[in-house]
Amino acid sequence: MANANQARKDAIRDNVLRPSREVPYPTKDGKPIYTSEFFGENVFGQAQIAKALPKPAYAQFLRQMRGGRALDKNTADAIAHAVRIWAMDKGATHFTHWFQPQTGTTAEKHDAFLTMKITHGPAGIEETRAIDAFSGSQLLQAEPDASSFPSGGMRTTFEARGYTVWDTASPMFIQRGPHHTCVLYIPSIFISYNGDALDEKTVLLRSTEQISKAALEVLALLEPAPVGAPPVTSTVYTTLGTEQEYFLVDRALYVLRPDLKITGRTLVGALPAKHQQMEDHYFGHIPSRVLATMSETELELYKLGVPVKTRHNEVAPQQFELAPIFEETSLAVDHNLLTMDILSKTAHRNNLKVLFHEKPFKGVNGSGKHCNWSLSTGSGENLLEPTIKPETNYRFLLFLLATLDAVQRHGGLIRAGIASASNEHRLGANEAPPAIISVFLGEHLTEVLNSIEESRPIKSFSVPNIQMIKLGGTALDVMVSTLPEISRDLTDRNRTSPFAFTGNKFEFRAVGSKQSPSFPMTLLNAAVAASLVDIAEALKQAAGDRPYPTDADKLKVIRQYIASTKSVRFEGDNYSEAWRQEAAKRGLLNITSCPDAFDQIVEEKNSAMLCKLGVFSRSELQSRHYILMERYAKDLLLEANTLRMILAQQILPAAYEYRAMLVTSCAQQRQIGITTGPELKTLNLTTPLVEKLLEQIDNLDDAINKAESETHDPSKEARAAAKYLLPAMESARDVADDLETMIADKCYPLPKMSEILWF
Repeated sequence: MANANQARKDAIRDNVLRPSREVPYPTKDGKPIYTSEFFGENVFGQAQIAKALPKPAYAQFLRQMRGGRALDKNTADAIAHAVRIWAMDKGATHFTHWFQPQTGTTAEKHDAFLTMKITHGPAGIEETRAIDAFSGSQLLQAEPDASSFPSGGMRTTFEARGYTVWDTASPMFIQRGPHHTCVLYIPSIFISYNGDALDEKTVLLRSTEQISKAALEVLALLEPAPVGAPPVTSTVYTTLGTEQEYFLVDRALYVLRPDLKITGRTLVGALPAKHQQMEDHYFGHIPSRVLATMSETELELYKLGVPVKTRHNEVAPQQFELAPIFEETSLAVDHNLLTMDILSKTAHRNNLKVLFHEKPFKGVNGSGKHCNWSLSTGSGENLLEPTIKPETNYRFLLFLLATLDAVQRHGGLIRAGIASASNEHRLGANEAPPAIISVFLGEHLTEVLNSIEESRPIKSFSVPNIQMIKLGGTALDVMVSTLPEISRDLTDRNRTSPFAFTGNKFEFRAVGSKQSPSFPMTLLNAAVAASLVDIAEALKQAAGDRPYPTDADKLKVIRQYIASTKSVRFEGDNYSEAWRQEAAKRGLLNITSCPDAFDQIVEEKNSAMLCKLGVFSRSELQSRHYILMERYAKDLLLEANTLRMILAQQILPAAYEYRAMLVTSCAQQRQIGITTGPELKTLNLTTPLVEKLLEQIDNLDDAINKAESETHDPSKEARAAAKYLLPAMESARDVADDLETMIADKCYPLPKMSEILWF
């Protein structure tokens, strides 16, 4: 134990002495340049393609992007040539199709631009010459081994062929490689030989198309165009802004924690005396090494066209947040995954380790990825903007109610989208929304809906200290003459709600920090699309023989959906036991285990909707269900086996060493006639804990064996893991943490939470 303890002390000392890394800010003529001047400099997007292609070829490319026709070989070759020259001029030597397999992260395989040109003559090969080349076919698709990625039984080892296909709507970019080289990244989808989606992006793009189609149908009824004229709105897309939370810890301490390295969270560790109870970390001073990491990350992301906006301390010690400006959902997902990748790399360069696990430390807040979701037209109008009089904005009300209806009817499916072994530790722990999916609208919008349903005037929201009304809110007098008026929103925020309306968007707070936003956004898009389809049909029925619904028809449908979605609306404390009881009365699902949540994917009501829209096929849904169950069981088994190793090989030996020290001290003191009361008392307190820990290891072994006995069936294995492993690990940890508080610090081998969470 002495060597392990010395490594821990060396890491703590180096942590204090290690200086911050200096990275030069971009300059021109010795002066810093504006961020906007180098923003996107490492991106090859539409502007660069337009510049590189002749106008007819660029028009062809745009038609392909909009689904009008396939990209022909000449256009693909022209784009490939242009992007290769651009990338190689910046130092690129390789290219990769960058995709999102069902592993929760991204995947890439690098191929060199270098190829060999062989010249043949009458005598055979006359010359072999190295050249740089990149063809349109290489740009459009590649062929990774599909059998080596999760497929849920859709592919076998001997059925290995799969394809990555360039997503033309997401711009290509370069990232730094070793030795001042770069790699060209081509955002792609990943499909099987038979065309089944093996990734997260394909289904997201399908759901985006479906919600756009359904939204346009509703808008065509609400905003009729003159005969022969094009529709008033021709494009609708979803927008997304992801608030990424994470922890940063010293890398030297991190490598001494096998649990953090292997599972992403601490499996043992007593809560230190000071953690987050002082409420002084949130929005506090950002530590210098952390700020250096944040700044370097932002510089990289700006060059990659990622519009990061906000950085700050979060609630828990060493917890932080980075948030971007809203973008189209698929691009926002790409940028979020890129952000996580860049943050990991820059943290490493700054001798830190970023932790995206939802609950890396017991006893302090975990991390989420708040997904701010809305709908926008091609002209930039936010369809969830209430405007100054939401009670008469029927377009807003119908899209708002479509979202409420989606959560009401498919809340279980939306719950499945956020389920994971890691997020399970966070949901409902008085720091994150509970497992009951409800919607918070705020007092003002709730009153708007109630007044419409009851056919009465809306009540006034004026209060004595309001001085004037402003668009979208009110102005407050802060009662200090030297300060200006401040704007107040129409609604307060409810941080306990899993799905809250926050002004002109919905904030899906329950998404886990480690997971890709693709899957939860796919399910949300699909559910809202299905509701919009039904609303369009309801409007047509209300209109009867008329070509378009009147205001009275619209109001009739609005009242119908206000009544039917009332049970999913909740304005109170989602953490309370009273809400759990009330939710049960309302018939809302309270799914507390991941296996039960995963079953919602194949529940008939949900699967029928997803398949009818064409977002998933039946086989793809069965595959997802299989993969999620299997991954959950593997995650818990990995944690259980890692915990057993730590207990048996590190905690117990440390306890034995400390007991031996006490026994030796007692024996030596007895020899010279000194009372051994204090040491003996400590020994008597420690020994029962050691015996309990041995029992807990046996219990853990038994739980592991029970879970592993079900490996033939992922669903049964997942349920066995939840039933046996979770309580066994929790019990073992309780004893180990008690023992940590008894063992002398010089004997303890692992960095403690007090050392990891404060530097």
